[in-house]
Amino acid sequence: MKIALVSLNQVWEDKEVNLSLCEDYIKEASMQKVDLIIFPEMTLTGFSTNIEKISEVESSSKTIIEFQRLSKKYNIAILFGVVIKDENKALNRSVFVDNNGNILGIYTKIHPFTFTEEDKYFNAGNKLSVVEYQGIKIALTICYDLRFPELYSASSKQSDMVVNIANWPKKRVEHWNTLLKARAIENQTFVIGVNRIGTDGNSLEYKESSNIYNANGDRLACGSFQDMKIYDVDSKFTQEFRSKFNTINDRKPKIYKEII
Repeated sequence: MKIALVSLNQVWEDKEVNLSLCEDYIKEASMQKVDLIIFPEMTLTGFSTNIEKISEVESSSKTIIEFQRLSKKYNIAILFGVVIKDENKALNRSVFVDNNGNILGIYTKIHPFTFTEEDKYFNAGNKLSVVEYQGIKIALTICYDLRFPELYSASSKQSDMVVNIANWPKKRVEHWNTLLKARAIENQTFVIGVNRIGTDGNSLEYKESSNIYNANGDRLACGSFQDMKIYDVDSKFTQEFRSKFNTINDRKPKIYKEII
């Protein structure tokens, strides 16, 4: 599968401008014969808790509708982030649409970032989401989820790769890089991290750090176009690697539960 990761320099809470930027990348990715393009968390706004301004009604979400339109126009699958209204709070979600604009999967962030009081504005998700596209199973996660290995252990059992879309600040980017690699090694699977760049409305800086790691913890080589990286990912690598050196079969989940 040919996959593009976009380290989008998100314009703060400006959906129209960000959508235009995204279309430029989608158009280029389509010309490069990319199968799937992935954008950062809260794609069209940046990470904001201003839910009254940025949240959308799910059934009429302009963000979802526009990405569905673009997927059909450019014949490409798209994974993006969006904020959806949920009673008096909101949901931080990632959405996967295929190249025909069909929604194949929706994931709600299970771990709101309490350090920045995300939990005061966003309700937590309570289930995994795994999408199958072109015969490859892809698990969805968002940002702070990366710090919780149990989630990746569960997700990797059902998938060939796990994707994390994020707004992960530069001051903790070493954590980001380390955790992406660790999750790939401990679960012997592809782990994809897509992080934004630039500076947000809270003056937080971000560093280009979107990457793919394989089951051995190796960072994959890629081509590039502006702030977009393009990869050829061979899903068979994981199966071949596990057949030669399998550690996940030695897990003892029942004992772990008893210890806890």
